[in-house]
Amino acid sequence: MSKLTVSRAVLLAVFSLIAGFLALAFAVPNELGVPTPIVILFSPGLKIAELVMPDSQGSLAGTFSWFLRIAVGVNTAFYFAIFALFAFLRNSRRVG
Repeated sequence: MSKLTVSRAVLLAVFSLIAGFLALAFAVPNELGVPTPIVILFSPGLKIAELVMPDSQGSLAGTFSWFLRIAVGVNTAFYFAIFALFAFLRNSRRVG
């Protein structure tokens, strides 16, 4: 694997993390005013974190931190897949 491929993957991961965080930042305050399918389209991590969060008697900070970890992680994976697909399609069109 060349250094260029690794650097592209890292760059995609950084952009995906930023996009996932921004999508969550948009979805949380607008969750009640925006239809649920639109929220799921832009921030699937929010709904998945709501479903996955355990019902524990831990502290509020611990519960909230796990919620954020799950939501940002899922959003990052979602946007990484989208950005990787766009990069693949762009490169395959250029080669072919």
